[in-house]
Order: sequence, then C-alpha cells, then structure tokens
Amino acid sequence: MIEIKLIDETRKNDINIPNEPFSLSGKMIPIYDGQQWDYTVTKNGTIFEMCFPDENYDYDKMSDNSVFIGAYDGEKCIGLAIMQKAFFKYMYLMDLKVNKEYRRRGTAKKLIEAAEKVAAGNGYRGIYTTGQDNNIGACLFYIKCGFRIGGIDTEVYNGTKQEGKTDIVFYLDS
Repeated sequence: MIEIKLIDETRKNDINIPNEPFSLSGKMIPIYDGQQWDYTVTKNGTIFEMCFPDENYDYDKMSDNSVFIGAYDGEKCIGLAIMQKAFFKYMYLMDLKVNKEYRRRGTAKKLIEAAEKVAAGNGYRGIYTTGQDNNIGACLFYIKCGFRIGGIDTEVYNGTKQEGKTDIVFYLDS
C-alpha cells in the first residue's frame, strides 16, 4: 500500500529519487478568448520518450522555503512533490514525479491531494504549477485533478535546447 508522508530531515535523501522517461506524442494548445482559457490537443502520430536530468536537490538549502512530500511503498520513496512558498496566494508545486513502475495507480493524485493540504495549512488559496505544452500526459493529468489553465510562458525556453516549447501555467484552488 502506498503511503504519503512529509519528508523531514530523517528522510532527506529521499528527495533525490531519479527522474524516469515519459512519453511525448503531441501538444496541448491553450486558447484564451479574452475571458477564459480552453485548450485543444494535437497528436503527432509518433511517440517519443523524454527524461529530465536529475536535479540533485539539497534538502538543507531548500528546507526553509520548501515542503517535501513523499509517496512510499514500505520504506522506498517512489514519488515526490516539492512545494515552495510563493509571494502571492498560491503555493508553487515545483516538482511532481512518480517512479515509472508506480504510474497510473493514483500515486500522483495522492501527492496532489497532500500538496493541497500543505498549501491550505500554510494559508494559501491553492497551488500552481507549470507543464510543458508537449507533455500532454502531465497537462491532461493536471486538468483531470481540477487544475485550470491560468496562462502561458512562450519565452522561458528561448536560447535553450528546448526552444520552441511553451510552459502552461495551471492553478488549483483548495
């Protein structure tokens, strides 16, 4: 049984679970009509795999501004959500990941539910996060969890290997 726990000093090494590949097969295209956001999804017919580089987080340096939430199978950390304090009424979901063999079992949803409680417990209205427009799985996951699109960032990847991608900003009220 998967158990969700806050990660403290005694489990600080658990925040460095490795990133694992995920599938890319198209794009989410946000649409804003001047009052509300909607989206369409395009499929490109070919499925690619992508894997983010491992972050090598430093618990001691991050713990003043961050809350770490782990998903555990026994003593093994198999999922992670990192929440960061923000200057407005939404706490930032900086990272969300689940080991590949545990995906599609509700683990990420449990991490989001715990993240909502952390945000509310810290006086925030909700949480926000970003997803790359070509990571349809993540974007649709956020929508399924009740997030709404709140904006896009078309500039963030300019001058990088990821140029041409857009970040979609998602918000969830607790």
